[in-house]
Amino acid sequence: MNSSASVPRVVVGVDGSTSSQAALRWAARHAQLIGGTVEAVWAWDTPSEAGWVGPATEPGFDLEEARRGFAEEIRTVFGDDKPVEVREELVRGDPSEVLVRASEGAELLVVGSRGRGGFARAMLGSVSQRCAQHAACPVVVVRPAGTEK
Repeated sequence: MNSSASVPRVVVGVDGSTSSQAALRWAARHAQLIGGTVEAVWAWDTPSEAGWVGPATEPGFDLEEARRGFAEEIRTVFGDDKPVEVREELVRGDPSEVLVRASEGAELLVVGSRGRGGFARAMLGSVSQRCAQHAACPVVVVRPAGTEK
């Protein structure tokens, strides 16, 4: 447990994918068991910053889209019964870098096995792989229900 805080902090990466929803559910259950809090982190970038073609067309557009997606993700997972120990953090930046930074001082970092991008057949997403390699705390990688083999 983090000695500088009396309440353990569980960080979870959120991106709207089914893996992310499973990770958020898992993190909330785990935090409840250990008497901790959940820091749900949604990282976002404008398309031009992520290396896609073309600049963002409207300042703030991607931020608003990220806010809506994050709110929907929380509603999808918890409905109207969001636990009070779940805190939401919307952070601009590369998801793996944002989550590795957020892992500093955390009890645990929870990520989904696959996010919204990349190659569907890959066993582990690039963000979850980078988090597992570079996080400052233990990492749990959660697969959505029905994908176990």
